[in-house]
Amino acid sequence: MSMPFGYVSPEQVMKDRADYARKGIARGRAVLVMTYVDGILFVAENPSSALHKVSEIYDRIGFAAVGKYNEFENLRQAGVRMADLRGYSYDRTDVTGRMLANTYAQILGTIFTTESKPYEVEMTVAEVGETAAGDQLYRLTYDGSVADEQGFVVMGGNADAITARLQDNHREGLELGEGLRAAVSAMTTTDSGEPRTLTADALEVAVLDRTRPRRKFRRLTDEQTEQLLA
Repeated sequence: MSMPFGYVSPEQVMKDRADYARKGIARGRAVLVMTYVDGILFVAENPSSALHKVSEIYDRIGFAAVGKYNEFENLRQAGVRMADLRGYSYDRTDVTGRMLANTYAQILGTIFTTESKPYEVEMTVAEVGETAAGDQLYRLTYDGSVADEQGFVVMGGNADAITARLQDNHREGLELGEGLRAAVSAMTTTDSGEPRTLTADALEVAVLDRTRPRRKFRRLTDEQTEQLLA
């Protein structure tokens, strides 16, 4: 049977959408999320002081993303509204990272399969536990795939090289300063091997600190970042 003019197989459509989304994400500057002794550390290469890649979603939950800012900002706002509604309707402890990750996965999966253009985003939903064993990192990709990661997540441009470098330096029980220095050292890695320098004013740094009262999210200032990197 002959195919109608202009026919494109569903497999090719999905492949083209995936390639399009991956290229958009790869153009973004790297974001790294990793565990340390007192919680979870977020480090993003981001010189902007207003357009954040890292944000708080709820009491114990943080959000990090790379890709198109307007797209992941829409998702962040939706997550905040959903968390607030669930916490108000039931109980604050009912708002979990896993619940948010599953909801985001459904949203991204629907957009990828039904909309004309997929979202060019990759995200991590992180929840800090009462102990290190309770820390959770959920990585979500443009097609709605979700993975429960251990230790750290790297997203955006040059992610493979950064991941390879960080595997040698990350371990359980890192202090905040050690973790930040390991993260920045890994983020200066390039595929070409050329050295890079990242200063505090080119970084966006935040933590989910389990030692803080109810709201665990805290941004670090440039001065605090400089002190930890010294």
